Amino acid sequence: MTGPLDAPGVDATSTALEAIAQLVSDRGPVMFFQSGGCCDGSLPICFDEGEFKIGDRDVLLGTVGGCPFYIDHRQHEVWKHTRLTLDVGEGDPEGFSLPAGKGRHFIIQSRVCSPQERSP
Repeated sequence: MTGPLDAPGVDATSTALEAIAQLVSDRGPVMFFQSGGCCDGSLPICFDEGEFKIGDRDVLLGTVGGCPFYIDHRQHEVWKHTRLTLDVGEGDPEGFSLPAGKGRHFIIQSRVCSPQERSP
């Protein structure tokens, strides 16, 4: 995790951390990517580590459960003043994402940070 919890960046709920730990135990290292593209909407995508090629301009927001969490550089421009929290929702994952357990998928909650929280 980068920076204090109240600053822009990413963190995870205990439910998401448990799901990540189980995935890593079952499959090995994983990574997350938040694209905001047309196919995956605003859901984060979980991949086996190295399965998805990160672009030169994409941004590493931090780590969750010891796993890197990247965001598309264009999406980062829109959300750079936001605190993202990785969580788990009911239902199978859409698209290419690994599940967060049987019948569950990863989701993002967000909160816009105050101007004071954005200051270095």
